[in-house]
Amino acid sequence: MAEQTKSDAASLLPTAEQTAQLASSKGESTPSGPRLLPSGFYAFSPQNDDEPTSVTTSLRPLTSAVLTIRIIKSFPFRASRNLVLDNLDLTTLNVKRLKEIVKVEIGKRVDMKTVRSAAGKLDTMKVYTHAHFTKTSNLIINLDRPEWVLDGDKEEVPLADLGCQNETELSLFNRQEYEEFLKDPKTEW
Repeated sequence: MAEQTKSDAASLLPTAEQTAQLASSKGESTPSGPRLLPSGFYAFSPQNDDEPTSVTTSLRPLTSAVLTIRIIKSFPFRASRNLVLDNLDLTTLNVKRLKEIVKVEIGKRVDMKTVRSAAGKLDTMKVYTHAHFTKTSNLIINLDRPEWVLDGDKEEVPLADLGCQNETELSLFNRQEYEEFLKDPKTEW
């Protein structure tokens, strides 16, 4: 009975002639014979699209962007939560209004319960990273770009004019704790 099962399975595999016929019917040339491996499988033949792929920053317009806000509760302990906001108009939305939106979301969303106690002291935003650019090695906040802090006169400027685009990540934190962390960027457990 085992021999009968083997012969039934072997009859399901295409023969070399069937493989050649299939290749010729598809317009493929088979100068070296069938593309069937000794194990009975077809040889790996990846198909590449010649169309260029789009990056996520160009898939959505600035009037319907997605931003990730990293709400930082503690720098030394790397305590943070990510808040993803969808359908934001970056051409009209400024930093001051975005901070208000984030604080409202912290108050009403269940998954933001861990950062709710720090919501009152969150006063500064900074760009953590732009989509498809280099990332920082610091897991909590980028320390190497002081010009990316969005405070002072930058609070009234639309986010699009500040370089934000779809899939930009911003950090929201307490400025005093940030300055202390800059002096001694040591993390604890």
